[in-house]
Amino acid sequence: MTAEVIAGIPVARLESFAKREAKRYAKARPKAKHALEAGANVFLDGVPLHWMKDWPMPHLPLVAKAHGAVIEDIDGHRIDDFCLGDTGSMFGHSPAPVAKAIRHQARRGLTYMLPTEDALEAGRLLSETFGPMRWQIATTATDANRFAIRVARAVTGRPKILVFNGCYHGTVDDAMVELDGGKTRNRQGLMGQVADLTLGAVCVEFNDLAAVEAALSKGDVAAILTEPVMTNSCMVLPDAGFHDGLRTLSRRHGALLIMDETHTISSGLGGYTRVHSLTPDMFVVGKCVAGGMPTAVWGMTEELAARYSEANANRAPGHSGMGTTLSANPMQFACLKANLSQVMTAPAYAHMEKLAERLSHGLRKVIGRVKAPWHVVRVGARVEFICAPGPLRNGAEAGLAHQPQVEAALHTALLNQGCLIAPFHNMMLISPKTKKAQVDRLIAAFDTAITELFA
Repeated sequence: MTAEVIAGIPVARLESFAKREAKRYAKARPKAKHALEAGANVFLDGVPLHWMKDWPMPHLPLVAKAHGAVIEDIDGHRIDDFCLGDTGSMFGHSPAPVAKAIRHQARRGLTYMLPTEDALEAGRLLSETFGPMRWQIATTATDANRFAIRVARAVTGRPKILVFNGCYHGTVDDAMVELDGGKTRNRQGLMGQVADLTLGAVCVEFNDLAAVEAALSKGDVAAILTEPVMTNSCMVLPDAGFHDGLRTLSRRHGALLIMDETHTISSGLGGYTRVHSLTPDMFVVGKCVAGGMPTAVWGMTEELAARYSEANANRAPGHSGMGTTLSANPMQFACLKANLSQVMTAPAYAHMEKLAERLSHGLRKVIGRVKAPWHVVRVGARVEFICAPGPLRNGAEAGLAHQPQVEAALHTALLNQGCLIAPFHNMMLISPKTKKAQVDRLIAAFDTAITELFA
């Protein structure tokens, strides 16, 4: 029997609302529809990246340009952007210092597998911003996590990585496991996966220190790989003392602790790790760290660097399995230097936090007024409304809280009112260029949609 209510909304009303908003969207974007029909058939499934299929609209818009926190499409719509490239443009589209650095470096060469003076300055800025580490540069956070895992296994001599149920660390095979009846297994839906990933990974629930200790006590875990906050599911905050517990347990059992801050860089200057004085052995961040230029960084403590150097010196000759040709190119360093020194600043974060709090307060007020069984979570400049009661404590609860039908309808309705949020869950970001008026428009658009759905 089909449920008559989803997340507190009558199904018939939700379906009618979704159908109307889809028609409204399609009618307003004839140029994009025509252009896609004429030219997108050369791409697999009609999109350059299959993730673009996750947008809920009848068809994609085509972007003409983006600046600050605004996107303009070819049909003439000016859109307040709270998706910001799913964090890739969290500091705004084409920050002026980064765009200037790109122009400057483009005249001097794009890649040559040799360092520059900018590389040395970027390294200094990385340690100043995130803490003293020995750094390496990658192109994506997926690569950075993959390399960090290799280092952990090399220095500990252990095979397994501990990850949390529902986590996301890029498309790293080792993290593509889940809990099923309390046991680790390959995630459902993986394409082309033939290996048994449980040979190299163990999965437990976030916020469950007892489960972490039980897994570590077996002595085969090289490292814990975690986000400080679970962000690729409906957002889950850490319990008080959880991160201190992870650090204590990892040291007690000889495992390393890797913090992946690719999303939680929204937490404040230096990310969640710096804001909350965490002490990981390795640190990873990607997406927006170079202002939108494809770049990731991964660093390790001095102590771990010494252990790595010893392992590297004593290995058999051959390929280490780490590194890619285009990583650590001069364009990345130029952008890192510009972004870290002129864009990713304390005043920028103060602005972002202020408006993010305004947004979260406004969303909570609307939800409370219509008595929706929902809640709102904020981590620095990152805000999410969740179509279920909260707070959530782990990946299993987050999975159950996800309401794709409701979220898809809402995302399209918000875009019809000029507000774009991320297609993955209900994530919204505030950039240094986001204006108070944009936040207020998003709250008003949310109010209009929610009021109708819960009328």
